[in-house]
Amino acid sequence: MNALADASIRPSGVTRPPHCGEEEWALRRDLALCYRLVDYMGWTETIFNHISARLPGPTHHYLVNPFGLNYTEVTPANLLKVDLAGHKVEPSEYDGNPAGFALHAALHEARDDIRCIIHTHTTPISAVAQKRQGFDHNSFYGAQLHGRVGYHAFEGITLYDAEKPRMVASMGDRHILVLRNHGIAVAEGSVAKAFFLLWTVQRAAEIQCAAGALPGDDVPLAREIQQKCADQTAMLIRDSGFADKFFRAMVRKMEEARGPAWQEG
Repeated sequence: MNALADASIRPSGVTRPPHCGEEEWALRRDLALCYRLVDYMGWTETIFNHISARLPGPTHHYLVNPFGLNYTEVTPANLLKVDLAGHKVEPSEYDGNPAGFALHAALHEARDDIRCIIHTHTTPISAVAQKRQGFDHNSFYGAQLHGRVGYHAFEGITLYDAEKPRMVASMGDRHILVLRNHGIAVAEGSVAKAFFLLWTVQRAAEIQCAAGALPGDDVPLAREIQQKCADQTAMLIRDSGFADKFFRAMVRKMEEARGPAWQEG
């Protein structure tokens, strides 16, 4: 039975391979849990989209999902280890999604502070990405994104190296890249921080869509209040482990509802 035919069978156990160090295994666990959480929150696009995490060390190797698996089938052991060209650096029966390499490789290579990138296009996020204005910053969640959003014009499916420098330029030193007419990529210094940022962006998009459907004018927030809100969020993440607490709490909530993501051997 080939890998994809066998993909629907839930693994009974996951064991750390002898060649995989503890630091890499911990990152693999967090990334696999992030895939499960994105599915649990209803943010998946079937087998599409991608989440990557850069491995520690000087080499630009990163982990990404095997293409063709549902997010609920991703485990620490079956994540692919690839280089910036998307080539596997360790053997696997799976292959990656070519559409993921151009976006993820470009941002990982350009920004050493980026350790995890999540790409989604949920309905609210895609709706906002289609609007010329993009994200407003007048809601509690939208204000937290003030000064953190870059915009990139749609060039088709992100497959080609020629688009990489333009995506990097569109992102600049920010942490959210709106792919116009498409979706978003959020990029942060850890899996937990990227997941928390994605949750914030998703909530901002949901509220913006809901507010736009109501009659009447919005109450605008002053620019200094928007900046204050963004600064306060950055402080919470930097100084209090806020994102890590949020990530672990969401994992507990998911596993309470669904059971353990996998059994570790």
